[in-house]
Amino acid sequence: MTVRRTLLLTKQDVLDLINMPDVIQAVEEAYKAISRGDVVQPDYMTVEQTAPGRGELDIKACYFPGNEGISIKFGGGGYTENPKKYGFPTGFGMVVLFDATTCFPVCVMDSSLITGYRTGAAGAVSVKCMARKDARVVTSIGTGNQARNQIRAISQVMDIREVYAYDRFPASVEAFKRDMEAEFSIPVHCCATAQEAVSHADVLVTTTRGTGDFIQRDWVKPGTHIAAIGADQQGKKELDARLFKGARVIVDSMPQCVSKGETWNALHEGIITQEEICGELGEVLLGQKVGRASDQEITIFDTTGTAMQDNTTSFAIYHNAVKQGRGQYFDFYGVAGQD
Repeated sequence: MTVRRTLLLTKQDVLDLINMPDVIQAVEEAYKAISRGDVVQPDYMTVEQTAPGRGELDIKACYFPGNEGISIKFGGGGYTENPKKYGFPTGFGMVVLFDATTCFPVCVMDSSLITGYRTGAAGAVSVKCMARKDARVVTSIGTGNQARNQIRAISQVMDIREVYAYDRFPASVEAFKRDMEAEFSIPVHCCATAQEAVSHADVLVTTTRGTGDFIQRDWVKPGTHIAAIGADQQGKKELDARLFKGARVIVDSMPQCVSKGETWNALHEGIITQEEICGELGEVLLGQKVGRASDQEITIFDTTGTAMQDNTTSFAIYHNAVKQGRGQYFDFYGVAGQD
């Protein structure tokens, strides 16, 4: 039956309906669909503000015939004055879901958890496909909410024995250590320098909003897998671009990553050519490409985030909400009682 009312899901609703194993499955589905060409996914748009304390609003849209759903996510971040001035987080966001057969808006939901979970899941899927099978140590450069989601997700696909962490704010590292040790009973080592943290990594995750070479080529030992999460725009940079030379580079979306993020940095600096990018993570999941050729190889997964990840994740949440009777319905257009 055609949906005639719009469901509103608050952040608490989404929290009660979301779980990392389901999101990892949804993200894998998204990556496969992208690499099969089963997705209509236009370039995403960013509205940037340059005033001090202001951030950006990203708009990502996607149509997936597999679920006959259209999703549009509005995600704001980087509003650094929010906590101090207004008691708000540094960003807000929402997802609007449409029934592709009618274009009726079937759901509006908070996106802050979706973005965090699906980005964490992206790192985890890359670890599953590209890290050494004997990898046991994760290093986190950056210790904010996304760093926590990376550990939560990676723990689903890897037996983590130790975590090393670095952040330019020592209090943030201490809070990360306290929270992660309480949640996972895994020892977390606070490092005084990024180099110290990187030197221990089997899996290296970067989740900062950096604009420089935070991670130097000489720090990374052979066999390390790098999940480059933070640099999703031109101007953002966490890795020494020389890391890309000779590494196995896999991206979430080829069109996006050659135009923004860490891969673009390496291309722009002339370190690699586009032909040296091995492929997309979806191709690895489909068995079309290899995620790792040897235990000595450095592998890099570059993600700029895709609308398709939001699509599969948010529609899974929506269908769970309908089944469980969660949320509040609105009849925006006065059509709910019509045949």
